[in-house]
Amino acid sequence: MKKLILSAAILLGGLSMQAGNVDVKSSMVHSVNVQDEYKEVDAVPAAVKTGLDNAYPGVKLDKAYVNEKKEYKIEITVRGEKSTVYTDASGNIIKK
Repeated sequence: MKKLILSAAILLGGLSMQAGNVDVKSSMVHSVNVQDEYKEVDAVPAAVKTGLDNAYPGVKLDKAYVNEKKEYKIEITVRGEKSTVYTDASGNIIKK
């Protein structure tokens, strides 16, 4: 009986030693998405049209917007699928 009580005390003592306070440090990352003000335009430069034609054969321009940095936000349709593409004034596609 003594061995049973002694074994139980050792076992419970060993389990209680493993339990401890764990400090959890969580770091939250706040991201701020700054969207430039785009204004709708009726026409885009020829370089932008050429760049889009080279990148997306059979592209149809639906709407075009421009910001102060002369970056264009263009809504296009390619083979029935609508998409938004960002380009600079030279017609280079920008990934955003």
